[in-house]
Amino acid sequence: MAHQWRGVIREYSDRLPVSKSTRVVTLGEGGTPLIEAPALSQLVDGEVWVKFEGMNPTGSFKDRGMTMAITAAVEQGAKAVVCASTGNTSASAAAYATQAGLTCAVLVPDGKIAMGKLSQAIAHGATLLQVDGNFDNCLDVARKLSENYPVFLVNSVNPNRIEGQKTGAFEVVDALGDAPDYHLLPVGNAGNITAYWKGYQEYSQPYTNPHPGAVPAGSEPVELPAVATRTPTMWGFQAAGAAPIVLGHPVTEPDTIATAIRIGNPASWEQAEAARDESGGMIDSVTDEEILAAHRWLSAREGVFVEPASAAGVAGLIKHHALGNVPAGKRWVITVTGHGLKDPQWALRNADGSDVEPQRVPFDVVAVAEALGLA
Repeated sequence: MAHQWRGVIREYSDRLPVSKSTRVVTLGEGGTPLIEAPALSQLVDGEVWVKFEGMNPTGSFKDRGMTMAITAAVEQGAKAVVCASTGNTSASAAAYATQAGLTCAVLVPDGKIAMGKLSQAIAHGATLLQVDGNFDNCLDVARKLSENYPVFLVNSVNPNRIEGQKTGAFEVVDALGDAPDYHLLPVGNAGNITAYWKGYQEYSQPYTNPHPGAVPAGSEPVELPAVATRTPTMWGFQAAGAAPIVLGHPVTEPDTIATAIRIGNPASWEQAEAARDESGGMIDSVTDEEILAAHRWLSAREGVFVEPASAAGVAGLIKHHALGNVPAGKRWVITVTGHGLKDPQWALRNADGSDVEPQRVPFDVVAVAEALGLA
């Protein structure tokens, strides 16, 4: 029988803070496809791959971290969990909390939330509260709630989330045989660029699990050999209307159509800057127009349907290619973070903003053939 993917904790247990006695809460997350992107490869005269995280169980990369966060919550005896969310975290937290038998509370900012994401949280039975404020206000309330009441915070400020999300880097190296030259991804709360850089670092040097309980009591820790021979240059991209790291200061009223990265004060700000600086990379911004153009490129030219925020890395590659900053002959990996069905309204609009309308044809095979250019 072929190997059945077991979820990121069981697949990478020797590199995560778990033990053999840990009750793993999983929906089979991870193992997402790394898809070659021929049109982008031709554009940059290199080799471009897309890590399609929309193929996770709840449709986004958040599941990688959530399996670890909810597993840790259960191990610590939690009965309830809380998160602040622009959408994807709420869907993931609600699903994994349900799997674990925990109560889940979700705080979402007022307005501009993709209904495809909220519908998931509601379907999984989460208690949904819309806060009169932005995401950063929601996270502040969620933190205080977890500090003063018996609930477990599962946002990316929880280190277990970063531990789970670092497995994305492991999968890239396992698939390609080594790290790419460059890794690009969107930056919102900045947990993902932090996690990928951590994963690449751990895979590129001998590794001994530093977490208590990772090995049975009385056993000697096992040093794992390096898997990758190098680490990539990390490029992160914020939306221009929500680009605090690029600007160098928090944005009090972030505004972008890319709701998943509409965050004005990232929780992992310092760690993201460390990933940028240590890798010799950059964090830049892309406009909503550039994001939507990349969103259409992925759908129409690569066959990959993502939510707008997920296209920020592709938008960054196209932007910097036009600026002459993209060297030829390199291997690029771009993480696209969420499925297009999370926020499908943008696929129903033309580039000029008008609604897409189906072409009407008579009930006649010749007319259909003519409309398709076959007659």
